[in-house]
Amino acid sequence: MLRAFRLTVSSLVIGGLLGHSAGMKSALFLSLCLLFPPGVAVADTTLFPAISGRADAPLLTVYSSLDEPLAKPMIAGFQVANPDVAVRYEDMLTGEIYDRIVRETDAGKRTADFAFSSAMDLQVKLANDGYAQVSDLPMSGEWPGWANWRNTAYALTFEPAVFVYHKPSFKDHDPPSTRAEFVDFLQKQGDAVYGRIGTYDIERSGVGFLFMSRDQEQFGDIWSVIKAMGAAGVKLYSTSQAILERVADGRFVLGYNILGSYAADWASRHPEVGIVLPKDYTVVMSRIGLVPQAAASPDLGKRYLQFFMSKEGQTIMARELQIPAVSPEVAGNNTATTLREMLGGQLKPVPVSLGLMVYLDQVKRARLISRWNEVLRLQ
Repeated sequence: MLRAFRLTVSSLVIGGLLGHSAGMKSALFLSLCLLFPPGVAVADTTLFPAISGRADAPLLTVYSSLDEPLAKPMIAGFQVANPDVAVRYEDMLTGEIYDRIVRETDAGKRTADFAFSSAMDLQVKLANDGYAQVSDLPMSGEWPGWANWRNTAYALTFEPAVFVYHKPSFKDHDPPSTRAEFVDFLQKQGDAVYGRIGTYDIERSGVGFLFMSRDQEQFGDIWSVIKAMGAAGVKLYSTSQAILERVADGRFVLGYNILGSYAADWASRHPEVGIVLPKDYTVVMSRIGLVPQAAASPDLGKRYLQFFMSKEGQTIMARELQIPAVSPEVAGNNTATTLREMLGGQLKPVPVSLGLMVYLDQVKRARLISRWNEVLRLQ
């Protein structure tokens, strides 16, 4: 069994302040402010000691937006293959990963050995701006072209955007399977579904913004969908869970553009949740892994990336993390290979390319968000 030790600043603050005098409290507070100045986010950090028990084991540091409990099977697999390596796993938001790597690198400090994030645009920006290094690995040449940017930034997952629905609400008819059917359903149901539709708030959800920007590129009439959702009193959320829990208990009948990996995990535990991969087109996003230019131990970062890309690592991801694998070596239902065989051109993966940086332009981003808000508000 792996033994993981978690240390959070909040526990230090609470424990320290409760057990000290007022003067010592002030000193401790000042020290914490110096260590963690305002505006600097603190990661939730977990240490996985080397399973060999080696006290002076080399340390692999990972910055990741994947929740630590979900990451455990991948870390366990890596440490079985590398028993003398300890792992420090720092779980943080996607924007924090980007900011921290840039800040630490620009200050001449060492940073993470491996960065794994669902913010595809920010990961590509790190690579393009010189904050990531080339990782020539055994699988580099075999990796799909759309998922590999200059052997530097690699897409490691294959996660469709799906419709989710409350199965009991559709016992007498099928749920929408295209955007045109989605609009038709909302218009015909009227008051019966008002306030019972959910999607991401693209101002607060990075993946929601990514899906919306791809919708705009793939579907010329996408604003009719947004208009119909606005007229149906759509509710906006920054997380998948907030939408999925409301679909599961029947408060919502439909969720639009929900990240498929979370939807599949939720549906496996809540039989009331159904999933549809839109037949007109299904956008597919990926989580991107890279080795930062200023990594403290780049050799360990590349070793972890290599494990992530290996048949063993991708199988762990598909079977244990329940996130679809990219590797062409991996077979099974939860893989890009099988999904492509089933759905073909219906799938529209977001390429790992400089095109992802278009909406980092604040003017373009603001323009899209402004139109989104205007269309919803007018309804």
